Amino acid sequence: MKKQWRVAVAYDTKRIFLGGHGTHLAFVGLPGVEHVALADSNPDGLDERMRQLGVKRHYDDYLEMLDREKPQIVVLGSRIPEDHTFQIRAAAERGIHVLCEKPMTNDLRVADELIALAEKHNVKIAVAHLARHALVFRTMKRMIEEGVIGTPLTFYGRGKEDERGGGEDMIVLGTHILDLGCYLFGAPESVSAEITQEGRALRREDRCVTKEPLGPVAGDNVFALYRFPDSVRGIFESRRGLFRKQVRMGVSVAGTEGILSVRYDNDRKLRLSRTQFPPEDEAAYEEVPLVETRVIPDAEELRDFGFLQYFRENNRFAAWDLLGAIEEDRRPLASAYDARTALEMIYGAYASQLAGRVIPLPLKDRVHPLERNHLGGE
Repeated sequence: MKKQWRVAVAYDTKRIFLGGHGTHLAFVGLPGVEHVALADSNPDGLDERMRQLGVKRHYDDYLEMLDREKPQIVVLGSRIPEDHTFQIRAAAERGIHVLCEKPMTNDLRVADELIALAEKHNVKIAVAHLARHALVFRTMKRMIEEGVIGTPLTFYGRGKEDERGGGEDMIVLGTHILDLGCYLFGAPESVSAEITQEGRALRREDRCVTKEPLGPVAGDNVFALYRFPDSVRGIFESRRGLFRKQVRMGVSVAGTEGILSVRYDNDRKLRLSRTQFPPEDEAAYEEVPLVETRVIPDAEELRDFGFLQYFRENNRFAAWDLLGAIEEDRRPLASAYDARTALEMIYGAYASQLAGRVIPLPLKDRVHPLERNHLGGE
């Protein structure tokens, strides 16, 4: 890539619930990138945050930064969906491309609007669903496609299942799992779900008190079954309060000749079981070596960040992919369209529970099922 890029960052540390996974640093060290400004209204520690980005100018106001600096790309570091709505609107209307923390939005109608706006202004929106960029999951996808586990049968994913287990886990962390299922097998065709709260079937008026502002959320026990293309079944499950000392979040893909598994712990190793039987019958796993062949020419060396290494590496690949998507006029590997599909999968799970039937995907009804009254209105 020979083009020079002007990148601005919105990372207002006065706001709680920032991503914390380094999205705002995604473009640091990439060739041809100039960080022009930071929007952050918090003066405490500001000099250090500006030093990390290599910027000399900062703004308290996001819109002022866009209008004065006229960047080609803006990075959105907040994980609050309502922040993203006005930030992406403003960027798209100004022809500015976006790298956004997840979840992009919690409202399908907003997702539709933002995508239409991006299409109108020829803007690319990349979302930090980092599994699509991670070597461990790229290797998993390659091994599935090469037939290492035979014909894939079932994709199984769990959230963290901590105090957020259930509906909150599904949108905060389940969005990664659901998007990964789509990355491996394509968008699902239908969903059937059972969601309960305090041991009884979920009711439309139920709500959970969430740690983050996420819109309507309900249920402390979620079991959702998705039908992916080629008859692959996908399961997402989250139950509140199961987390102890070890991370439960992870994925497994079972096929006719074996199983591939990854746990979302610090190591995130890819493990292979060569059994033809379900995992409860035989679960002897071997670790799969991961060999990175991707090289970003002239990028600065990325030092070891310990636990955050996964995020720093894959945020960088996400940023590099966005630059390629802009130059090649293609969708980013983890795009707004993909983020919308993951959100439809969440809406679909609620719709299935409340309707008591299988729900076809994609959804025709764009209103959140928990917001719709019994007569069909909002």
